[in-house]
Amino acid sequence: MSAHALPALFISHGAPLFAIEPGETGPALTRWARALTETRGQELRGVVIMSPHWMTRTPAVMTNPAPATWHDFGGFPQALYALQYPAPGSPELGREVLGLLQEAGIEAQGDDRRPLDHGAWVPLMHLLPQAQVPVVQVALPMSYGPAETYAMGRALRGLRERGVLVIGSGSMTHNLAEFFGGAREPAPYVVEFSRWVESALARGDLSALLDYRRQAPHAQRAHSSEDHFLPIFFALGAAEWGGPQGARPDYLSREVMYSMLAMDTFALSAPLAAP
Repeated sequence: MSAHALPALFISHGAPLFAIEPGETGPALTRWARALTETRGQELRGVVIMSPHWMTRTPAVMTNPAPATWHDFGGFPQALYALQYPAPGSPELGREVLGLLQEAGIEAQGDDRRPLDHGAWVPLMHLLPQAQVPVVQVALPMSYGPAETYAMGRALRGLRERGVLVIGSGSMTHNLAEFFGGAREPAPYVVEFSRWVESALARGDLSALLDYRRQAPHAQRAHSSEDHFLPIFFALGAAEWGGPQGARPDYLSREVMYSMLAMDTFALSAPLAAP
């Protein structure tokens, strides 16, 4: 992988309220993206992003040239429903993604009607607020686990050398049953789980992360279902992360919102060792 390759990025997108309550993580995303484009001296060609809010039976890729902003949530302040993220899609980039998946033996279908769900447009509002960079979503197949999601990201690693930012958008912790508990200090289990993940990332310990369900402390409480954690493996695969010589995460945020939503967000940007 070339030293000029773009980073792969994992973003914890939290709750939909993240769009209007950016905390520390929103500004950190804005600063990071601005520094990235200034350092490279060129605009991004596109964004390819996996969100757990698009789950399909088989792999799918957005080929919609003008995806709508989908407010796929209920019960939140009216201000959220007025927000729009009018970034264009890119059928050309979508077809490129489909081709790379095909080359890796992953059969996928294009979807020319798919809108942007909040797992994509909410974090992108902070990362790329001008909404000018084309966005292509990749679905999370329902049957996929960590290894399969990693392989899907790894199939797209070459996009990083072609001006495309590859993002996994999920949540470091995601126990929504505790969302309205009223506490504001980070719950101890949230901190313990998040720092275990960070330690595994720092060691390049892919096998531990793939087996996080058994090895990580409080994994079941942090993620009663895996959907919001799996996009981390999409980002790691795109980064070809793993092994003692691989890149270490550059953390943009370790914020915890509402006591139980860890907003950990990090980039992997060095020339990386294959696992």
